[in-house]
Amino acid sequence: MGSSELDIVKIILHSGPIVKGVLILLFFASIVSWAIIFKKRRNLKKIEKDNSEFLDAYYSCKDLRDVQLKTEHLPNSPFKVMFSEGYSELDSLRSKYGSDIKNHIKDFGTRSLERALRKGANEANLKMGALVPTLASIGSVSPFVGLFGTVWGIINSFTGLASGGATLDAVAPGIAEALVATAVGLFAAIPAVWFFNRFSGETSKINIKMESFGEGFLNNVERSLDD
Repeated sequence: MGSSELDIVKIILHSGPIVKGVLILLFFASIVSWAIIFKKRRNLKKIEKDNSEFLDAYYSCKDLRDVQLKTEHLPNSPFKVMFSEGYSELDSLRSKYGSDIKNHIKDFGTRSLERALRKGANEANLKMGALVPTLASIGSVSPFVGLFGTVWGIINSFTGLASGGATLDAVAPGIAEALVATAVGLFAAIPAVWFFNRFSGETSKINIKMESFGEGFLNNVERSLDD
């Protein structure tokens, strides 16, 4: 194959078995990466929509029981998950202490409610963070997998050149196929790293809002007990 005939498809088709294996692995990693990216984008949009709908119900209802009933259809909202855990704990305290719940909270504080809210936040974070570490793994490992293919291909090319059985024109395709492995590795890694950082940033913003919501929930409970 002369240098004038070189193109990406021919380079891949004429590559050695090791380099081909590397390229197949990287293409598979890229497909997995993009599948995760599209899935997480859809999930984050659902979270944003459900959070907005939940807050509308939360601030428009005067009773927490009404909030619980009106938001049962919002499983994607982290606020809803936190609220459900907090409300369940509050309901348990009311069942246990009855009208004395106000004195109980004055004596022992809202630690049990805080733990319930934290449990809900942890559950929501596990759901939001699902598959995101896979993007980080693809982004960090893919360049090195591509580099392995490059090093292997270059070694094979220069081994043939050193033996005197090949000219520079003859080994050029081997060098090209080796460099393609690095390019494909970067092709798989760059989107994975970029979207990992983006999803991590969006999740951090949601966590800040979750913390604010938790504090607001506790304040709301304390005010309702004072009424």
